[in-house]
Amino acid sequence: MKIKHNKKRNTAFVYEALVREITVAVIKNDSDTKEKAVAIIKKHFKPNSVLKRNLDCYRSLYENNKGLDEKTSEKILREAKLSSRLLDVHGLFVSHSDLIDDVNKDLSPSVFNNFVPNYKTLASIYQIFSQDTTPKNSVILENQLIKDMTAAGESQMELEPIDNLALTSFVGKFNEKYDGVLSEEQKNLLSLYISSFSDNSLSLKSFLNEEIHRLKASVTESLELTEIAEDADMSKKTAKVVETLDNFSSSGVSEELLITVLKTQELVKELIENVDNN
Repeated sequence: MKIKHNKKRNTAFVYEALVREITVAVIKNDSDTKEKAVAIIKKHFKPNSVLKRNLDCYRSLYENNKGLDEKTSEKILREAKLSSRLLDVHGLFVSHSDLIDDVNKDLSPSVFNNFVPNYKTLASIYQIFSQDTTPKNSVILENQLIKDMTAAGESQMELEPIDNLALTSFVGKFNEKYDGVLSEEQKNLLSLYISSFSDNSLSLKSFLNEEIHRLKASVTESLELTEIAEDADMSKKTAKVVETLDNFSSSGVSEELLITVLKTQELVKELIENVDNN
């Protein structure tokens, strides 16, 4: 089934592409790009804006909805379609145009080529929301979406395998840009940091509380390792890391905290790998 899809006017795709642009900027310490991308998100996806309401319709169908029963999935789909079609069509078109213009002008058209893992799902939702989709194609797309929503605990990557060539290409570019691969903890931290403005940092703060506790415990245990205990300088620096994490545990969220936790996550990862190898 051929699907006509304009990804630049797919609200969720553009949002996810911007999120990944910010991730790149944070890792590369490119504050200019990060600030511009964050400003675009805050400007166009502010509460009650037509793009934010449209994004919420998409999110109800692709975020945190695995393992639902079929009846619930159908109700969510029905309500999402209704909410989407109650939006001001002209206002949405104008808002998309303004968003595209800002991305092209302030960032780069290459943002629209950013890798988005759940691209197929977002494209399907775009078609489901479109009034130009034929009834037959709409039913086929909706049935597949409901099947995905009722799948028990599978991740989007598992439900929609990426073509090996595309995956290899992406991983290559990823490693070339970042000089390494982020751990799951680092990915989670960056993802929550990027989206923190949308929920007043509640999810990020919750994650940080648990993550800082985990890192402190791991670094404290490392003080007993022979290579650290017998090296006064290493022992001093390791103790300093614990002290820094202690201070951060009672402070607010900041970029300094983010960078410190990212570096500590990498340190703990290396310590664990060294212990395993020995």
